[in-house]
Amino acid sequence: MGEKKVITISREYAAYGRTVASALAERLGLEFYDRDFVNKTVEESGYAREDIEEEGEAMSRASLWMNTFLNGAATYSSSFDGIYQAQKDVILELAQKPCIIIGRCSDHILKEAGIPSFHIYLYGDVDFRMKRAAELNPGVTGNELKKLIEKRDKLRTNYYRHYTGAEMGDSANYNICLDVGAIGVDKCIDILTEILGR
Repeated sequence: MGEKKVITISREYAAYGRTVASALAERLGLEFYDRDFVNKTVEESGYAREDIEEEGEAMSRASLWMNTFLNGAATYSSSFDGIYQAQKDVILELAQKPCIIIGRCSDHILKEAGIPSFHIYLYGDVDFRMKRAAELNPGVTGNELKKLIEKRDKLRTNYYRHYTGAEMGDSANYNICLDVGAIGVDKCIDILTEILGR
């Protein structure tokens, strides 16, 4: 991996991002940050945990419009923008040591800061991601589960586009893109270990 000591993982919803990150971190002997990232952002930003969990990586079209429209008003302070800045500060702090960071525009933030890093994108068709989505959302099934996946994907896409000006999933933004459904979770972990363990 040379000087690229920080790894980012962007992913579609329920594309096993945390599973891959956890296994990769164990194999490479690195820390990885996902949900515990929220704790650090709470500590350093002063925002409530609920706000960071709800707004930290998701933005609806209505929220996007409000954020863009109202940011022109001198008295308006967007919680989205505040949380994004807090998360950006945490990402830049964490990236001072080798680690794996999941989501939150970390790929864009590190590139912009000139920090050597390796960027991964994980995806899969909705039918494949249904199993993982069901584990993450007990009691939600069938068509409702598919709608939930599509909604979460859209929220993440809007958020990423708004703060990076780029499209999530565009291969030009990453060093490698893996179809977890077609390749398999374990094989993806093996491939990434082979690449990054050098």
